Amino acid sequence: MRPAHRNATPGMVTAVDRGRYTCVVGDDERIVVAITARELGRKAVVVGDRVDLVGDVSGQEGSLARIVRVHPRTSVLRRTADDDDPVERVIVANASHLMIVTSIADPEPRPRLIDRCLVAAYDAGMTPLLCLTKSDLGDPAELRRRYAPLDVPTVATSLDDDARAELQGTLRDRTTVLVGHSGVGKSTLVNSLVPGSDRAIGEVNVVTGRGRHTSSSAVALQLPQGGWVIDTPGIRSFGLAHVDPGAFIEAFPDLAAETERCPRGCTHSSAESECALDDAVAERRLDGERVESYRRLLASRERQSGD
Repeated sequence: MRPAHRNATPGMVTAVDRGRYTCVVGDDERIVVAITARELGRKAVVVGDRVDLVGDVSGQEGSLARIVRVHPRTSVLRRTADDDDPVERVIVANASHLMIVTSIADPEPRPRLIDRCLVAAYDAGMTPLLCLTKSDLGDPAELRRRYAPLDVPTVATSLDDDARAELQGTLRDRTTVLVGHSGVGKSTLVNSLVPGSDRAIGEVNVVTGRGRHTSSSAVALQLPQGGWVIDTPGIRSFGLAHVDPGAFIEAFPDLAAETERCPRGCTHSSAESECALDDAVAERRLDGERVESYRRLLASRERQSGD
């Protein structure tokens, strides 16, 4: 029979490094390093998890506590290596928002990767946000237009005072995961939002147009104005093998109502000849761009994850 650990101390996991879990604990928000109890198994705890700890939770140098319990998660952001990989990787837990960071230029935006991150957000029950960095290098209007039909909140920033204040207001009192491919300015953004965080900043290869990885694991950082941001390593692909394409329509309740008129077995893709979504657009009951956006997300599940 496992011990109840009724006097365990609650905490939140902010970083994971080679079997050591950094946690923030108590009203004084002290930092405690812990290992996991054997019964939890390896990889059972991720950044963002709410946990219970026993042992030395003083936070003193050299002390080590033990995580004995993981609380039920309110959300789980997952991805696979590619669309054929059955192994899911949990990135973070208990985040309410997913902020997809992409640059206007240097490197060029990758809409297919953005679409895939949106699918993952909808699957996890998280609210997506789109942050367009380096807006001083180009016009964000096209990306804004592309995602407007999905009602995805979008902020463009060159990290001037006004843009920073807008973004801080958006993130206040939320737990937000930041994802984006390397070189888009994610670490620069985090350093601006959380002074003293000292996230390593990478450069973009002038030949390939890609950035180099500067973060090796996710880390949660507390915002001065309240809330948390969870910085994640730069990604080059976002596999969606764990996502059922049939569930995508749940993120579009206005479209879902129209699909009740579809013939049995309709996938609602652009290849369907009798999809009720086409009739609804023709009769102006639905916005054609919104249907196109939904179908783009649907198609992204079928594309290679390296697109």
